[in-house]
Amino acid sequence: MNSIIEAAQAKRAAPVLATSPMTLHLLQAHEYTRWDAFVRACPDATFFHLSGWQKVIEGSFGIKTWFYYVQQDGQILGVLPLAEIKSRLFGHSLGAMPFCVYGGPAATDDGARKMLDQAAHELAQQLGVGHLEYRGMQRFHPDEPSWHTKELYVTFRKEITSDDEANMNAIPRKQRAMVRKGIKLGLRGEVDQNVDRMFEAYARSVHRLGTPVFPKKYFAMLQEVFGDECEVRTIVTDDNRLVAAVLSFFWRDEVVPYYGGGTDLAREVAGNDFMYWNLMQAAAARGCRLFDFGRSKLGTGAYDFKKNWGFTAQHLPYEYKLYGATALPDNNPLNPKYQLFIKMWKKLPLPVANFMGPYIVRNLG
Repeated sequence: MNSIIEAAQAKRAAPVLATSPMTLHLLQAHEYTRWDAFVRACPDATFFHLSGWQKVIEGSFGIKTWFYYVQQDGQILGVLPLAEIKSRLFGHSLGAMPFCVYGGPAATDDGARKMLDQAAHELAQQLGVGHLEYRGMQRFHPDEPSWHTKELYVTFRKEITSDDEANMNAIPRKQRAMVRKGIKLGLRGEVDQNVDRMFEAYARSVHRLGTPVFPKKYFAMLQEVFGDECEVRTIVTDDNRLVAAVLSFFWRDEVVPYYGGGTDLAREVAGNDFMYWNLMQAAAARGCRLFDFGRSKLGTGAYDFKKNWGFTAQHLPYEYKLYGATALPDNNPLNPKYQLFIKMWKKLPLPVANFMGPYIVRNLG
């Protein structure tokens, strides 16, 4: 009996190991694997939270980034990648990774999320930016009046199955006819190990829209950094003429066609329609069960094209916190002040546009 009492007393007297406080850190290169392990396990995280974006954005555009994380007892509890855009034309901002549709704090703990918010707030003040921007499918701060939203972007996401026939029948009749046209004309998809053909198709496509092209180095780095999670799929005719190409990301059970474009020939042979169907087939065979068409601006041709596939638009309530700015940003091709620029850009010779584009696009974000 005495031994039982003594054991109980010893247990009560034993010191309780205190949990260490949460601490804020900036990601270092040797921590990429640990960061990515958290991102892949965190339900709130997206492909655009992966550490590889730091190398891609800084290496392709020279844009400064801050990849914050919060940890406790050696375990990461939350992450927040941020980048600074400083442009005379488009303003000075801090926010989610440029050119990424989703971004903002991803955390498994409310305390960690608050610490990341505070870090972003202090950095925004230190840099003297006009505004801070988070990008998510849901609002991060629905009850905080200091954070504002605007309805500019939507995303199109739809479930797919392993059955090609079921996926085909889920496409509305008129759009399905366009897909079948490409099939009948003998178009085929090929997976490329470089971005040469993809860049050619994409550059021609954005030039027709009056939009500056990204540097070829950017696409090459995406393919290099993300490896098997980044695919370049090229569509050609039966006599090997280039029709279209798309660079896609694979994340969990999703496929995200991200950068796509077609040559002039694409319109004649329904090349873009066939391209996305060909990707859907390949993604379904790979085990993907969600097709994410990515974001589009309301009122644009891209919006109409994706809607024709039977996808339902889902608003993206991007959040903005104003600092030096007095109004929310309006970097929108439908903004009248950009229309003259777009008309002029379309008239540039393609080689000139490809040379000048990368110097301009780095400031768009």
